[in-house]
Amino acid sequence: MSSLHPAQGAPLADWLAYLETLHPKAIDLGLDRIRVVAQQLSLSLDCIKITVAGTNGKGSTCAMLDSILLNAGYRVGTYTSPHLLRFNERIRINGEFATDERIVEQFERIEAARGETSLTYFEVTTLAALLLFQAERLDVAILEVGLGGRLDAVNIIDADCAILTSVDLDHMAYLGNTREAIGLEKAHVFRPGAPAICADPMPPETVLDYARQIGADLWRFGQDFNYSGDRQQWAYGGRSQRRSALGYPALRGANQLINASAALAALEALHPRLVVTQQDVRQGLLHVSLPARMQILPGLPATILDVAHNPHAVAALGQNLDSMGHYPHTYAVVGMLHDKDIEATLSRISRRIDRWMCVTLGGPRGTTAQELATIVRRLTQAEAPADPFIAGAVEVGRQAAGARKPGVRAAPRPAVPAHDVTVTTFEDPVQAFADARKLATDNDRILVFGSFATVGPVLEALRLEGRDVI
Repeated sequence: MSSLHPAQGAPLADWLAYLETLHPKAIDLGLDRIRVVAQQLSLSLDCIKITVAGTNGKGSTCAMLDSILLNAGYRVGTYTSPHLLRFNERIRINGEFATDERIVEQFERIEAARGETSLTYFEVTTLAALLLFQAERLDVAILEVGLGGRLDAVNIIDADCAILTSVDLDHMAYLGNTREAIGLEKAHVFRPGAPAICADPMPPETVLDYARQIGADLWRFGQDFNYSGDRQQWAYGGRSQRRSALGYPALRGANQLINASAALAALEALHPRLVVTQQDVRQGLLHVSLPARMQILPGLPATILDVAHNPHAVAALGQNLDSMGHYPHTYAVVGMLHDKDIEATLSRISRRIDRWMCVTLGGPRGTTAQELATIVRRLTQAEAPADPFIAGAVEVGRQAAGARKPGVRAAPRPAVPAHDVTVTTFEDPVQAFADARKLATDNDRILVFGSFATVGPVLEALRLEGRDVI
């Protein structure tokens, strides 16, 4: 089933290729296998542990926590996935990516300890991150859940505080096809008696019921914490703490204040074990960085990179595009994985794009450019109504934060008639992006979205040009 074990001194790339062969399934949810190996490794984290789950917003929330806590002088480890350019991005220790050598050392330890136990790629890499964090004697470990929560490898750790950023439809083959089912899976990162931060403005009842059932200390957005703001600054309000006169996070996007509020709620809930000053928060939010989340590159034409790949995330992306003003043409370089709800996802943004550049993504989960183009053509032949869920969710957040008078709702966007579009196909994202740059004028804009596998190659091409993109 697996290929030959990498030789002594083999590079990280060889190990990563080997790990992909260890288990018959790329995704095989469950905690039994990883727990056996973690016990063999005597794995234990003697630090404050924050777990972050959710459909969207996990990466941004982790990045904000990491930046704030580093500014406060804590020793912080952050584990996220997937990566854009290099595997090392997944494991950060005190703001620096783990080195190839140290990652390989952990892989060798895990290989020696696992015996006949078969582990997935994600299970091995999760163990490697946890081993590195254990060796570093951290103050705080921030752990992003990969998929779901209940059976995700990260959930072998009992978090001192768990954050649930949002619940929406994604990974339905593994988590269920309703928000209620998916919410219950994600809520299993909560622990009895520990703070459970729920940032979803309209959480499924299953999330609330599970928190009550296990006796978690549930913090709800709009009830236990919220935000308010104007064009210049914003403020956080929690159960007993208020942080005012805050600058907006360096991360762009309509939902970033919800993510920032969730991070600050977690820090409030962990006080006095974690002490963070107002200046730490200000500096942390000012300097936070996370590529490919509504990342707008300097120069013309306007170029936006975003890994949005499900209906909820793409609806938010659409709102962010609307806030940028008018552009004669919007070129979209898009590639998606076939296990996503492609039609529902692209329908959330179709009326904003008139130049589609569909790309093929390789691998067993990839979708061909021709398959994408067929879906795009079908969507653009009909009207594209606004997405009611994201508009309602954002409005609930505004009302909870006091940004709008209670009872006053934003008018829904009207359906927009089908518009003149062009659809072309390309074998890879870099080729499509190069063509978009040739065709777009300085007054147009280029959007690259749909998957980490779409944005990553474009980022790498820009990096090779000498652009500072990550």
